[in-house]
Amino acid sequence: MTRYVIGPDVAVRLAQSRATVPAHHQLLAPALIRSQLLSRLYESVRSGEISKKDAETQLDHVRALRLRLLGDRMLQRVAWKIADQLGWPDTFDAEYLALTHLQADAFVTLDKRLIRAARGVVPTASFDALEALSASS
Repeated sequence: MTRYVIGPDVAVRLAQSRATVPAHHQLLAPALIRSQLLSRLYESVRSGEISKKDAETQLDHVRALRLRLLGDRMLQRVAWKIADQLGWPDTFDAEYLALTHLQADAFVTLDKRLIRAARGVVPTASFDALEALSASS
């Protein structure tokens, strides 16, 4: 089983492409992804990029992805350490790297800045790796 930590950007992209994840792979994310995803879709509706119905459909799709959400003390402790090590002003992105460090094989994001920061901290995988999962299911 390959375990991938995904961010809200990847969750939205998976929802937009109606991707599925085979049972022999697992998606993980920090529990904060719920609020980040909701906020991202709300902003997209407010700016007129997508309709409210499309946002609700995307939320429903992400909820059906079997995304394992975590947010325990150890995750928080490691996120703090990573944010401090990288000199970040907050721990939000560090939670994704911490979860990857603790429980996953790779972190997947579309954010180039975050990919660069993750190098040397945790393994990363491209979005194409997730698309390949969808195609093979």
